Amino acid sequence: MELNENARIDTSQVEDRRGSGGGGGMGIPIPIGGGRGGIIGLVIAVLVALIGGGFGLNAMGGGGGSDQGDNTSLEQKCSAQDALKQLDCRNTLYVNSIQAYWRTAMPEVFGQQYQPAKTVFFSQNVNTGCGAADSGVGPFYCPADDLVYIDLTFYRLLADQLGAAGEFAQPYVLAHEYGHHVQDLLGTEAQMRRQQQRDPNNANALSVKLELQADCYAGAWAKNATGTADEQGQKIFTSITEQDIQQAIDTAEKIGDDAIQKRAGRPVNPDEFTHGTSEQRQQWFTKGWSTGDPKACDTFGGSL
Repeated sequence: MELNENARIDTSQVEDRRGSGGGGGMGIPIPIGGGRGGIIGLVIAVLVALIGGGFGLNAMGGGGGSDQGDNTSLEQKCSAQDALKQLDCRNTLYVNSIQAYWRTAMPEVFGQQYQPAKTVFFSQNVNTGCGAADSGVGPFYCPADDLVYIDLTFYRLLADQLGAAGEFAQPYVLAHEYGHHVQDLLGTEAQMRRQQQRDPNNANALSVKLELQADCYAGAWAKNATGTADEQGQKIFTSITEQDIQQAIDTAEKIGDDAIQKRAGRPVNPDEFTHGTSEQRQQWFTKGWSTGDPKACDTFGGSL
């Protein structure tokens, strides 16, 4: 993977709340898999399994998403000559690419205009429209405020504890979360929630379908990422290699529900799956990548 050093990093697509103290520490855990608690995440199960459930989503947090970030230092850093050496600047450019893709793809594929969503960088804890959360939740999307949230230290956990150390794991994580934003815009997430309410016995299975579709959307972005450009028409990626795609596929394998349960020393229990098995996550990311077509990502249309 090679980023274009001449591409402009648009920091207006990110809200930097690191160090702003954004609220809610360890609170009362509430269900968050599959959107039932509002938050939709990439690997919510990771910390639940590794730490034992104290992931700190505060049910009393309410809709406290009013904290505002200060992007001044991020803007300065990301306009410097060595910006691409900085983790937060690279991730901002990944966000730029993902949103550039969906601005074109969503009207072309689904006949609906794309509405941008900011990514919030936070440290340790944050207030959101879905309640107060801490870093243990992992990266997530909140449909209530249309924001993606990530504590960038999550990538250390992904590399050190789960063995997903490849650089392309990072844009895969973000592309997955923006897949949830697309689902929100299309009404898929709301429809899934209604189905869960009507059929609570299949709530986890429906959650899996939502997550696998987000994986597939991430793959579709990856296939088209080298065609994305900044506002001046500069390509954002100059290359994405098969090795990069393999890093995303390896990450998908590491964060399957069955792999997480095994790593935690627990028996594999399909009834507890909310995000899909390693094989399923690899399969659906690969389907998005191989076709480059979000319409191929219909996980709700039949058996997985």
